[in-house]
Amino acid sequence: MILTVTLNTALDITHHLDRLRPHGSNRVRAVAERAGGKGVNVARILHTLGHPTVVTGLAGGRTGEAVRAELAAAGLVDRMLPIPGESRRTVAVVEEDVGDTTILLEPGPVVGVEEWEQFINHLDRLLPQAGAVVLSGSLPRGLPDGAYAHLLRLAHGHNTPAVLDADGAALRAALPAGPALIKPNADELAAATGLADPVAAARALQTAGAGAVVGSLGEHGLIAVTPQGSWRARPPERLAGNSTGAGDAAVAALTLGLVTNTSWPDRLAEAVALSAAAVAAPLAGDFDPAVHQALRSRVDVQTLEQPLTAKEFDPCP
Repeated sequence: MILTVTLNTALDITHHLDRLRPHGSNRVRAVAERAGGKGVNVARILHTLGHPTVVTGLAGGRTGEAVRAELAAAGLVDRMLPIPGESRRTVAVVEEDVGDTTILLEPGPVVGVEEWEQFINHLDRLLPQAGAVVLSGSLPRGLPDGAYAHLLRLAHGHNTPAVLDADGAALRAALPAGPALIKPNADELAAATGLADPVAAARALQTAGAGAVVGSLGEHGLIAVTPQGSWRARPPERLAGNSTGAGDAAVAALTLGLVTNTSWPDRLAEAVALSAAAVAAPLAGDFDPAVHQALRSRVDVQTLEQPLTAKEFDPCP
């Protein structure tokens, strides 16, 4: 079983329209509402792939109730811890004509010391059942920057490998606690290290404590710096669509590769294909199976020996 942790759970609302017109009225063609947050998206992908997964985190208020009801409807195993505060909503506006997405993120509830201690005890009871734990997304207000570091040490106490997908101060504070894998994007790599070259940045983060670093370069694929070597994986073509859950799909694939001990080139090929298939799906947490199968054998994975030039990557969302 893979356990996913979403501390800042959300109710994701996705609007589809032809093109967003700022400062004017916009007619929405379709709208969807579902449980979200990065860890929930990872669990949804794993569930679709047929791998046992359990969702935990913090959920509160009427929004939290809506999140838990949707998790149940989707067939996901819910072990969320209820809190008094109101969980957040996110709004994604998908422009079909240009294949672009604008995202509005609410801040979420303020989590107190007592609620945090309750969650630590709650997670401590779940970890012995897990083959790996995924810690994903932003920290809710009230939690310290070192919150993920605390959860990583808790996972180490149960010999449970932990995958971390966080950024900023929470990422930097977590590195000394030794996550098995982190997955920053190009912007997050640069912000965490001050280095423009993502390969150099990934190596710096590995030196700082991460077991392996997989950097997302958006449409340019992934780089990986691991104890077994370094690779770059590129998709065979660019796909337009909703990129909101692409990084979560990559985390799902990488975590599954971790628990099944798949080779790194195969893990990266799967992560690139699955994240591209997620872009082709209308909602975060979904992927297009046909695109996944079509791309899987066509991902180019090569040993990474030289630094990347500026033309070979751009920051990704």
